[in-house]
Amino acid sequence: METLDPKRLRADFPVLGRSVHGKPLVFLDSAASAQKPAAVISAMSEFYESEYSNIHRGVHELSARATQAFENVRKKVGRFIGAGDSAEIVFTRGTTESINLVAQSFGRAEISAGDEILLTAMEHHSNLVPWQMLAKEKGARLRFIPMDESGSLKISGLEPLFSDRTRLVTVGHVSNALGNLQPVEAIIAEAKRRGVPVLVDGAQAVPHMPVDVRKLNCDFYAFSGHKLYGPSGIGVLYGRRELLEKMPPWQGGGDMIRSVTLEETSYNDPPWKFEAGTPAIAEVIGLGAALDYLDKIGMEAVHAYGREIMDYAQERLSAQPGLRTLAEASERIGAVSFLMDEAHPHDIATILDREGVAVRAGHHCAQPVMDGLGISGSTRASFSFYNTREDVDALIAGLDKVRELFGE
Repeated sequence: METLDPKRLRADFPVLGRSVHGKPLVFLDSAASAQKPAAVISAMSEFYESEYSNIHRGVHELSARATQAFENVRKKVGRFIGAGDSAEIVFTRGTTESINLVAQSFGRAEISAGDEILLTAMEHHSNLVPWQMLAKEKGARLRFIPMDESGSLKISGLEPLFSDRTRLVTVGHVSNALGNLQPVEAIIAEAKRRGVPVLVDGAQAVPHMPVDVRKLNCDFYAFSGHKLYGPSGIGVLYGRRELLEKMPPWQGGGDMIRSVTLEETSYNDPPWKFEAGTPAIAEVIGLGAALDYLDKIGMEAVHAYGREIMDYAQERLSAQPGLRTLAEASERIGAVSFLMDEAHPHDIATILDREGVAVRAGHHCAQPVMDGLGISGSTRASFSFYNTREDVDALIAGLDKVRELFGE
């Protein structure tokens, strides 16, 4: 495995060369949305300038070329996450829409009054609210794998949380709020022992580590292009083919049909059955360029460097007086959240911004996690392979500025 060079790779990202408030930009907010390499920007621009057309059913040259490029990206995505068949790859607008698709299609068809859905207490709102909505509609019950005081899932008592009414398990691969790599393999194994399907929210995992959905043995896997160095407005739902074939369409319109009369409609095969209307064509092209870019780097190298930069960040943050990092994770992926005695998270983020350091503050769309830790929010620094040790040092220097302004 070749070691990546973050200083060389950051040159591939045009925005990282700019300044903010007169200071060089230090971007530590990739967990919210990653920056885009020039290869992605160029691929989308070139497509719009010389190749753009609507896809599927067009007989002219541009439509044929756009269709082939679009469907080739579906194959790339399948290879990237280890799917057995490109027909198991459904394009959506993002992780949120992917999860809502499962809730509104699989969930509405398979979950009835009195049934149970098992989640964790550490989910992003996008993997909680859709299930709350479905449970209310169906008269189903949500059950939760609890979080302990340190911010880790308590899976020692996992077995009693299942019952003969458990119809689905849904779990985040990596916590967006805390950066914890969750024990998804153990959760999936217990669900499979009972024949219960599993959905994994992989939004925070796919950008940082190799993912193989067949090795995980999950039934659904969701992620977003914008966190994976691709454009916003495009996401992916992997679904086991036999499940996708049984699931009803979620949205109706063009391209998801086989034939239509005034009286009835027959539906297309998966994945197109779930892709009603004109899709985000250029965004899919951009996602394909992002995957090509990552393939050249190698996800093993991305993962290894991610561990290195996270270890360095944790070491520097742990040495700061009056600062507490949240969660005692066995492995932290991509992000670390912290509190400071001197200042509120929003004040910390504002002062850091004036120093050119971009972080995120608040509840991180995970209010139950914050409630479980007894806090209203935190400051989160999140990292990518384009971040260097100097970026971490800039963060620490910014925190020193916080102490100057708020300390006694």
